[in-house]
Amino acid sequence: MRHSRCIPCLYITRRLPHILSMTDFIFEGCDLTAEQAQTLLDETLRGADDGELYIERGASEALTFDDGRLKNASFDSSRGFGLRCVAGETTGFAQSSDMSLGALTRASAAASLAKGGHEVVNSSPAPARTNRALYPDIDPIADPDFSSKVELLQEIDAYCRAADPSVVQVSATLSGSRRAISILRDGGERYDDVRPLVRLNISITCENDGRRETGYAGHGGRAEYGEFIAPAQWKKLANEAIRQAKVNLTAEPAPAGQFDVVLGPGWPGVLLHEAIGHGLEGDFNRKGLSAFAGKMGERVAAPGVTIVDDGTIPGARGSLTIDDEGTPTSCTTLIEDGILVGYMQDRMNARLMGKAPTGNGRRESFAHAPLPRMTNTQMLSGHDDPDEILAGLKDGIYATNFGGGQVDITNGKFVFQCTEAYRVKNGKILHPVKGATLIGDGPTVLTQVRKIGNDSELDPGIGVCGKAGQGVPVGVGQPTLYIEGLTVGGSAV
Repeated sequence: MRHSRCIPCLYITRRLPHILSMTDFIFEGCDLTAEQAQTLLDETLRGADDGELYIERGASEALTFDDGRLKNASFDSSRGFGLRCVAGETTGFAQSSDMSLGALTRASAAASLAKGGHEVVNSSPAPARTNRALYPDIDPIADPDFSSKVELLQEIDAYCRAADPSVVQVSATLSGSRRAISILRDGGERYDDVRPLVRLNISITCENDGRRETGYAGHGGRAEYGEFIAPAQWKKLANEAIRQAKVNLTAEPAPAGQFDVVLGPGWPGVLLHEAIGHGLEGDFNRKGLSAFAGKMGERVAAPGVTIVDDGTIPGARGSLTIDDEGTPTSCTTLIEDGILVGYMQDRMNARLMGKAPTGNGRRESFAHAPLPRMTNTQMLSGHDDPDEILAGLKDGIYATNFGGGQVDITNGKFVFQCTEAYRVKNGKILHPVKGATLIGDGPTVLTQVRKIGNDSELDPGIGVCGKAGQGVPVGVGQPTLYIEGLTVGGSAV
């Protein structure tokens, strides 16, 4: 699994010949005006602690070239609102794709039920404003055009098949989206953002002596397609997917037992994201459900371990100019030199915990209420040389890529599958291994870190985080890490 310049008040919408204001674009062609929406919102939030009207208008597409042909091409457009009323710890939420006065009136009646006898003690102030811009206002769906994208996928397919005779299957997917959002708050406060997102994935299957194995590579972010589909970039991606597949063709069954493990930089930070990151979100700690609850100011990790959630990295997949409540994102230090110093907060949990929001209130779409969520979560670099870290591994596993995993948030226990890993003895890589799983719990693993590389990096822009049925784009990252005494699951006898 990094995280805002105000969006210009004028911008060009996709394939529209004229310039519209953000207000005109959001409300264009629907039976609801900005004035009507604001009046109903003010009525809904009268006597509440917090809340907002979140309006979204977006479009997305995905093209998949598989088995030598364009197998899937999808285009979706969406528009709707989510109305939230917060009173104490109670949330009233209603959503609709019907952008009409009648629909918003019915939503107001439903969301207002959360106030039921509530007396405001400490209402939340409006979010601060920001002048930062973390990504351009561009439309990936319109540029390049559809035919150019199909030609690109054909070229990728042909290149991969010609690059190595062992390649028997190629699957390439190009996806992009653009979402314009407006967050209306009581008193006429309004926060706008336009969010592009692109991604290119390549999956390769290679065969040798009847054995087939798969390799995968992908990248993306909040930027123009051009940054990711230039020939030098996609060829690098294709070569990496082929390399992984061929490595797996020579992999031997992984051993099982207790081993020291070296994790590579970048994407292996998905283990950090799942096993530790979720446990540092405000709602789990306010409710006492996290393994880190009640440990603020205590040592929870080995010295040198510093973990941040940074939503302010320009163009990164998990970055946002403002979160989905209107709060500017920030770089929030969660663990500093092994000491727990912060949690990720949305507005409600921040108010209830007596803390400031950190810009981590996120939602999948207008149809969902916001929750405390990660943006780009990363362990920062240490001082150790990565080559020396690996050379110091006497008998263990070197894991450089991960697939799926399972985590229990309440105790941090995890099981993660390695998609690329190697058997190491006396600092030397012996051979790749297949079927290795890492088993442990996040809080314990943090204390077992023995060496921290100076090479921290983010993943290439492929992460999606799930929580409470909602998926959002995120970034993960870490340096090379030496972890002592992890349980490794494998099939070797």
